[in-house]
Amino acid sequence: MINELLVELGTWMRGHLAYISVMIAATLLVIFGNDINRAVSRQISQYHFIFRTIIFVLLCAFGYGILMNWMAPFIQFQLGQVSARYLGILVVGIMLSLGIIAERKHTF
Repeated sequence: MINELLVELGTWMRGHLAYISVMIAATLLVIFGNDINRAVSRQISQYHFIFRTIIFVLLCAFGYGILMNWMAPFIQFQLGQVSARYLGILVVGIMLSLGIIAERKHTF
């Protein structure tokens, strides 16, 4: 009974892996984006204001977009390798874990 429900949930999720992987990638960028910005800011702090502004715009406009385009298909591929029986539990576990990390980092 439980096994059948898990397989059904995993089968349903398999049809939505593209959306699920984008959700996970976006959540990771929200949680860790501030850390990335801070690290880049430390690296370029000695440069002129205009240069720092250009770097920040490039990072936000293109850097995070490229990260999303690389991360989402990678996550989708990895999740696609998981058996339908465990896929639902894994996705829920990932989202709960990301929620706990976000809470501890005071992201929200």
